[in-house]
Amino acid sequence: MKDFCYSILIIALILCLGACSSEKNSWTSKAYHNTTAHYNGYYYARDEIRKIEQTLWSSLNDDYGKILRLYPKIDSSLASGYDKEVQEAIKMASLAIQRHPNSKWVDDAYIIVGKARLYSLDFGNAIQTLKFVNTKSEDPNARHQAIIQLVRTFTEHQEYNNGQAAIDFVEKEKLNKANKKNLLLEKAYFYQEQVDYDYVVRNLTEVAPLLSKKDRPGRIYFIIGQVYQKLGFEAEAYNFYRKCLATNPEYEVDFYARLYLAQVTEISRSKSVNAALKSFRKLLKDSKNKEFKDKIYHEMGLFELKQKNLAAAITNFNKSIREGTNKRIDGESYLRLGEIYYDTLRNYELSQAYYDSAVAALPPDYEGFKAIKDRKEILDDFVKNLNTIKWQDSLLAMADLDSLGLRARIDSSLQAKKLLAELNAGKKKKRRSSRIEILSNTNNVFGADENATSDESSTWYFGNPSAVALGQTEFNRIWGDIPLEDNWRRSLRSSSTAVASRNVTGEDLAKPRQEEEVSAAPADPVEAEYMRISKQLPRTDEQKDEALQKIEDAYFNLGDIYYFKLLENENAVLSYNKLLERFPETKYEPEVLYKLYLIFKESDRSKSEDYALQLKTKYPNSTFAKILINPDYLKESSQAAEKQKSIYDTAYSYFAAGEYNAANETLLRAAALGTTSFTPNIELLKILIVGKTEDINKYQYLLDGFSSQNPESELGEYAKKLLGASREFQEKQEQTKGIQYIRSLEEPHYFILAYKQEENIGSTGSSVLENFNKNYFNDLNLKTSTLSLSDEYTLILIADLPRVSSALEYIRTFNEKLSTLTELRNHKFHSFVITKDNFDIFYRTKGLDEYLQFFEKNYPTKD
Repeated sequence: MKDFCYSILIIALILCLGACSSEKNSWTSKAYHNTTAHYNGYYYARDEIRKIEQTLWSSLNDDYGKILRLYPKIDSSLASGYDKEVQEAIKMASLAIQRHPNSKWVDDAYIIVGKARLYSLDFGNAIQTLKFVNTKSEDPNARHQAIIQLVRTFTEHQEYNNGQAAIDFVEKEKLNKANKKNLLLEKAYFYQEQVDYDYVVRNLTEVAPLLSKKDRPGRIYFIIGQVYQKLGFEAEAYNFYRKCLATNPEYEVDFYARLYLAQVTEISRSKSVNAALKSFRKLLKDSKNKEFKDKIYHEMGLFELKQKNLAAAITNFNKSIREGTNKRIDGESYLRLGEIYYDTLRNYELSQAYYDSAVAALPPDYEGFKAIKDRKEILDDFVKNLNTIKWQDSLLAMADLDSLGLRARIDSSLQAKKLLAELNAGKKKKRRSSRIEILSNTNNVFGADENATSDESSTWYFGNPSAVALGQTEFNRIWGDIPLEDNWRRSLRSSSTAVASRNVTGEDLAKPRQEEEVSAAPADPVEAEYMRISKQLPRTDEQKDEALQKIEDAYFNLGDIYYFKLLENENAVLSYNKLLERFPETKYEPEVLYKLYLIFKESDRSKSEDYALQLKTKYPNSTFAKILINPDYLKESSQAAEKQKSIYDTAYSYFAAGEYNAANETLLRAAALGTTSFTPNIELLKILIVGKTEDINKYQYLLDGFSSQNPESELGEYAKKLLGASREFQEKQEQTKGIQYIRSLEEPHYFILAYKQEENIGSTGSSVLENFNKNYFNDLNLKTSTLSLSDEYTLILIADLPRVSSALEYIRTFNEKLSTLTELRNHKFHSFVITKDNFDIFYRTKGLDEYLQFFEKNYPTKD
């Protein structure tokens, strides 16, 4: 018996050793190689792939504001972290292939190698490996599995044409249940990457019955619900959100499924609305949802917006921002508020504040971010021009007040703000919640209708997002984008002090601290505000003209923004008409008349024709009138410009050769072809010829006029440089020779009263001289204006004294009557008369002392 057992053991050992050979094809050899390939090389390789997939899924940061991804994204930074697992998977799968070539797990091992190479972003080798399985394998299921994995590889590598070819090929095959499920999932992912949601949802709904628990069915049902909701099929979305909840998914998916379920609830009766709101309130009360409160309020806002309850929608979006812990959700709430004020309420100032905050909060890869930023920039431009009008008008009004009146107005404004703050503080104690009341607004900046106003109020500053947004903008304007830290003002001050201390010299230490005392802000808020505003007030005629020009430009810009960007023709017409009404001699009139003609062309033919007639009558030679008469004018003008360029080349050759008369005659031929886009070049060359042939003052005068007429063109800038160079040259000559005033006095004169800034004669002096003119020189119709000569001196200028005799009579009478002019006699000033040509030299050189000497020598002021 013992010998028999030994015989059996020897036979079994011989069979086992024979089965180890990879070249034999016996049943024992197959059993051995299948078992060892499966539970050694393949098993460990598959385990490494699972670790990689777990790493990918754990790195996925789901954004529930977008449709969730079916698979995590593979990127190089992540791939470098699991390179060890990739190499181990390839090594173990290769052992299974090399040592057990006859086993049934070879194809599976090759597919594992293909997956590993895909996860390491080695797309070329991954594709070659999977193609090898498809061409060499005798197992149809393995071939199908390889092609399905090939679809995934092409998708990740964005080879969508090859991916579609692989899909078309494998769809013709008869697939087992596992491969059919995987193909549908890979197809859905293939279409998701191309943002083709129609085909995404088709494949996912088809795969839904095939899903098992390991496929995360709750997540896939949630994605189906999201896609249906995005496509507008809310009933289907509702069903799949319900299916998602039935699978008991992970908490975050469960939360958002409940949240979106309320969004897509069919609203047919008020009872349904109440049920949806009750669902939202239930989510808010759940302590587990504390960190999601901002999202709940945001979705409540969207729900109310869908029901057209604007006030409730705005309230909920505001609460979302106040509860905000997620910057992206804050950004989306700001964006929805901006859209409400832009599209529905037409309150562009508030809309601008919200869009500004939205752009700051949303990431650059947010869907439609460029369009959001573009709208924000349009609104920035709109509000900038609107504020320009308001501020410059305020400055002009305040400029007419004396110092007491200005301080009184500032004091009353500050008192009103203080009272409002106290009232709000009192209300805050009684009612902590913030409330926003919304009324319709036409956003008419030229005087709103009584029934078309808009107001946003809140008992708490941080409950009023518009105030917060404006506050953030103002903070950034003053302090810049500083890091969030404790004692930020102190750290900023200390760093600034440190920098300053490194630059202090002994000379600086020896200086008195007067500048610091002057720059220190006054303790009295009224005085501080007075100092700030008084520096900006337009005191002189020149400054007032500058303020009015800013207002004129702003009205024109507002009209263009309304017309071209906001597409509000009615407000565009109001803006353009306000411009024409307030500035009857505006340089924009031809263009404005043409735009008004276009606006009314379809809606009111008679008005359109009226504007066309005004344009043709008042500005027959303008480009806009020519376009109106001949729609092909621009095309024809372009052809004329080309001819002018050819003639100009000839003229410039004459100019360069010093043949200025020939150059002038050639330019006349070019100008005769009409006004074109090339005409400024011709005009500038004419001025350059003047510079070579005539007086330097005339040359400078023409350059100054040219640069004013072409302020935003390259030629205009070039003319400014030429003018600057000419004046610099003239100043150097004058410094060498001394200031040379013109002795020809038989021409119109100005009377000048020059005083230092600290004398503060200003408007008082102008009024005194106007009364003086009425009393003694009323027949001359003299004009009074104020002009700044330098940082030290201001001039009061009386024009126009027609001849030297009139000028002498004026200065003599002024000197005789000065003792009776009580408002002036106690001030220090210089008074003299000056010709217009000499005034140009005087103003340019600022040579007051030199002219006073010239005046004493050449003007006998005593009989």
